[in-house]
This record gives sequence, structure tokens and C-alpha cells, in this order.
Amino acid sequence: MDIVILVAAMVVVGLIVGWLAGLIWKGKRPIGAQGDYIAAVITAIVVGLVDWFVIPAMGFSDSLRNLGVALEPALGALLVLWIIRVAKK
Repeated sequence: MDIVILVAAMVVVGLIVGWLAGLIWKGKRPIGAQGDYIAAVITAIVVGLVDWFVIPAMGFSDSLRNLGVALEPALGALLVLWIIRVAKK
């Protein structure tokens, strides 16, 4: 059940980051608004799941795992959207 909640939360985070990307980089949507949303959601889900499973396997505590799952998917999605914009120039 934790994984379902995690994936749902990462979908919401990805949608928010996709929306924020339009505000941060005004008028620069090389793959369109839908592309931003899709790229951000996929990145957030992948990074969130990697954090969920890899951080405990490395021996770190649950509180660090929760911190990583809370911050890294949003930052990772922003990074991917930025890389897409730079690559499309």
C-alpha cells in the first residue's frame, strides 16, 4: 500500500513541477505543456521509487529516506525539464 501512495504522490509532484516549469521558463516549452507534464511525472516517479528502495539498501535511516523522497523527485524533474530546454536550443 505504501508504494501506491508513493506513486500517487509522485504523480501529483510531477504535475506541480510541470506547471511550475511554465512559470519559471515563460514561453519556453519546446516539447509543449503536455510534454512538460509527462516528462516531470515520469521523472518524479522514477526518482521517488529509486529513493524509496535504494536509500534503505545503502543503510541510511527511514527519516533520510522520507526526506529524499520528499525533495529529490521535484528537484530531479526540474533538472530534466531544464536539460530538455537547453538541449532543444
